[in-house]
Amino acid sequence: MERIPARFLDALSDVFDPCCREKGISVVDMGLVHAVSVCDGHARVELLLTSGWCPFAARVLTDVRERVEALPEVRSAEVEIVWNPAWTTDRLSASAAAKLRFLPDPAAAGDRDAYIAAHQPGSRP
Repeated sequence: MERIPARFLDALSDVFDPCCREKGISVVDMGLVHAVSVCDGHARVELLLTSGWCPFAARVLTDVRERVEALPEVRSAEVEIVWNPAWTTDRLSASAAAKLRFLPDPAAAGDRDAYIAAHQPGSRP
């Protein structure tokens, strides 16, 4: 993955997909910012989406563009969705992965079958 300058990551660290806002997971934590380049005051931001079905993509694109255009060295910006590479959970920050984990870390459940059996509806703790 291309190195993205910290000033861009900082500017985007409080931009949220509405689905992740309540968990406090930004587009940066989700690993959606793929690349940023600036040439003659024009910034180009490439974003990955977790799904092509995201109903909030237009809102996220607008928020990202507005934040990048607020940077002093940027006069204009465009934000493009790219699909290559595909987004995977490997792009999540450690804090985002922890917030999105519904099951314990596999190492914490030494006996997988016993863990699953204990968490089935109607099972006794």
